[in-house]
Amino acid sequence: MRHVCILGCGRSGTSIFGELFQSIPGYQYYSEPEWPDFKNIDFTNTVAIKVPRVAPGTDPSSGLPFDLEQFYNHFPPSGIIFWQVRHPLDTVCSLRVGIAKSWGHHPQPHNYREWLNRPLVEQCAYHWNYINTRGFTRVEEVAKINKFEDMICDPFNVACRQLVLAGVDIDKHRKQIQKWASRVQDVNNAEFVEAHCSRAYSRNDHSRKVGRWRENLSASEVSGIKPIIQPGARNFDYILP
Repeated sequence: MRHVCILGCGRSGTSIFGELFQSIPGYQYYSEPEWPDFKNIDFTNTVAIKVPRVAPGTDPSSGLPFDLEQFYNHFPPSGIIFWQVRHPLDTVCSLRVGIAKSWGHHPQPHNYREWLNRPLVEQCAYHWNYINTRGFTRVEEVAKINKFEDMICDPFNVACRQLVLAGVDIDKHRKQIQKWASRVQDVNNAEFVEAHCSRAYSRNDHSRKVGRWRENLSASEVSGIKPIIQPGARNFDYILP
C-alpha cells in the first residue's frame, strides 16, 4: 500500500475521505498533524495524512500549508497525493462557521485581513477559491482529484477506485469499505456518521449536502460570490448557476 496525503479546502470532505484510510488495517492515520509531528512521522509504516497544519516559514501566498520542497523532503516519493474538492457554493455554506471564528480554516490566504469587512459568504468564497487555485495548481500535475459529490453519489465504488490507486487490496478489505460507505449519506439519517473532527463546524440548516446552497444562499448572495469562485470552479468543471 502507498503512503497517502489528502489536501484540499476545509469542509470539502477531507475528513470523511481521510477516515476511509483510517478504516483500512495497515494504515496509520494522522489528521491535521502539526508540522513538527509531520516531520517525525515514521514512514517505515504505511501512513495516511490529512492536511498537515501550516509549517513555520511557509510562503503565505502559496495556497498550501507547507513549502512543497520541505514536504517532499519528508513524504516518500512513492506516496500519492489526493486533492479533495467540493462544489464551491456548497462549500461556502459549510465554511461559514469556521471562517466566522477569526478565519479559523487553514491555510489562511495571505491577504485575508483585506476581506474581513466583506460579507461572510464572500470571505468563504474567497477562501475556497484561494485554496483551489493557488494551492491546487502547485500539485495539479501529481494530485488525484476526489470530488465530494462523487463520494455522496456512489461512496463504495468511489472508495474502491481511490483505494486501488493507493495499492489497497479491495477484496481483502471489502467489509471495511462497505462499513465506511454506509456512513456517507446525502441526508441525515440513522446510518449517517459525520467525520469526528467535522462535527463542531456543522449547522442543522439544510436537508441535503449536495446542493445545500439552494437552501442556504439567497439569489443575491450567489450573484455576489459567483465572480469570486469562478476561477476555481473552472479547474474542476463545476457549473455555476
